[in-house]
Amino acid sequence: MGSVSTESFDEFLDSLKAAGIEISNERELRERLAEAQRWRFAFATLAANGHQLGIRFQDASSGVNDADIHRAFARFEFPAKLENSFAASLRAAH
Repeated sequence: MGSVSTESFDEFLDSLKAAGIEISNERELRERLAEAQRWRFAFATLAANGHQLGIRFQDASSGVNDADIHRAFARFEFPAKLENSFAASLRAAH
């Protein structure tokens, strides 16, 4: 597992927010990730299908930093495919 085992979803979400991403219904997202044994898998599922719960990821002010998003996804060892689909969904929302 390496360093990933010591990394928390809180740190990951904070990294996304620092990159300019606004998270709607963040409380619900954090609660669900806290309950999940595999928070990375839960995040991927909620990022793709969380709209029914009000969970959305948006460009906070047309200032999302793609390099920071890439660093966050790489640091937490998410697959490139998930990173690409997440970034595409941010662009599609505008």
